[in-house]
Amino acid sequence: MIRENLEQVKSRMTASLLRAGRPADAAELIAVSKTKPAELLMEAYAAGVRDFGENRVQELVDKYEQLPKDIRWHMIGHLQRNKVKYLIGRAALIHSVDSLRLAEEISREAVKRGAEMDILIEVNAAGEESKFGTGLREAAELVWAAAQLPGIHVKGLMTVAPLTDDPEKNRKYFRALRELSVDIANKKADNISMGILSMGMTGDYEVALEEGSTCVRVGTGIFGMRSAAEI
Repeated sequence: MIRENLEQVKSRMTASLLRAGRPADAAELIAVSKTKPAELLMEAYAAGVRDFGENRVQELVDKYEQLPKDIRWHMIGHLQRNKVKYLIGRAALIHSVDSLRLAEEISREAVKRGAEMDILIEVNAAGEESKFGTGLREAAELVWAAAQLPGIHVKGLMTVAPLTDDPEKNRKYFRALRELSVDIANKKADNISMGILSMGMTGDYEVALEEGSTCVRVGTGIFGMRSAAEI
């Protein structure tokens, strides 16, 4: 099932990119594996997946220890400062940096370990009270401040769009994030790259790709719906 689901997702990704006049390989797929057992991840691995996304630090750490070391782990969930130390040396990219205090903690832990950590700034593009992330107006300031810290590199932006039955409703949020990334990139500041736009999930990744996403986070579309026990 997982191999077939992956083929379908990749096919739809390619179609979306081509519709937008973008190269077919312009975006990467992250398999969101939260709550899923290692056996299912290995099925996806066998089908070629090397990028997996986790919402909880402990789950990422546990799977990191169990699974092949060529996997690139992405921390995509809300991150508490006291958990940062467990990600250094394990996560390839932290998508969910939503405050300067969190960025400072990542910097401290990276420097302590002689490591470099790539991060994305999480932006609450829709301004939802229930979501984490800095506001669109404050995002550039957080990018500049984080980029001054040692041991970390700002690689782009991330957003979690509203849950909706109509993905077209999220187009304006994806477009706003892309426009923000272009504005930031045009300033050509040191230690800031806007090469990654992490936006789009199972329900809306096709629209996100049409609006410039370079990284989509798909869980249900690959692994199926979560059971009540997994939620």
